[in-house]
Amino acid sequence: MILSKNLSTFCFLYALCFPLANAATFVITNNCPYTVWAGAKPGGGMQLNPGGGTWTFDVNAGTTGARIWPRTGCNFDGAGRGSCQTGDCGGLLQCQAYGAPPNTLAEYALNQFNNLDFFDISLVDGFNVPMEFSPTSNGCTRGIRCTADINGQCPNELKAPGGCNNPCTVFKTDQYCCNSGNCGPTEFSKFFKDRCPDAYSYPKDDQTSTFTCNGGTNYKVVFCP
Repeated sequence: MILSKNLSTFCFLYALCFPLANAATFVITNNCPYTVWAGAKPGGGMQLNPGGGTWTFDVNAGTTGARIWPRTGCNFDGAGRGSCQTGDCGGLLQCQAYGAPPNTLAEYALNQFNNLDFFDISLVDGFNVPMEFSPTSNGCTRGIRCTADINGQCPNELKAPGGCNNPCTVFKTDQYCCNSGNCGPTEFSKFFKDRCPDAYSYPKDDQTSTFTCNGGTNYKVVFCP
């Protein structure tokens, strides 16, 4: 009876711990000279002070459609309600939805085909803050960076307060948004690709913009690396 009870307890604790044991740890750091409010889905949000503010959280194995992004120009009250100039997620400090363009995106899916993690930096929602997205464990060493002065060089048609829009956000046409599933590079997407060759510049920019690590890898996202 005691053995059975102990075994049941062990199995219960194992069930609780197993997801955590397979979770990936993400460390988000703000090296910008200004405050950035990180947004994450899953994860929520956190104010990161200039020059090294850090936020660490775990994400369960098997998570898909996940994003981390910088928000700028934010003001929140004591209840965590307010707004951001870029990357706003429904006026909440603790994001429950994706951010509004323009915002630089770190996207990932964990433990997918062949137990691989897939990760990328995407400019399909535009650009607001320079970013690095890199693995930190498991022997995986290939990271991604997008550090060009895209805001300063942004074409007039794409300029937005605090950032640079992707043409899909501005023009909302199939040419730029790939709604039909069939589109190619444009003059505007080439503007982004020339400056950040490892980042998604339009929705079908997969071949040069998606990277993999073995499942169980931990990651860092750095704003203004």
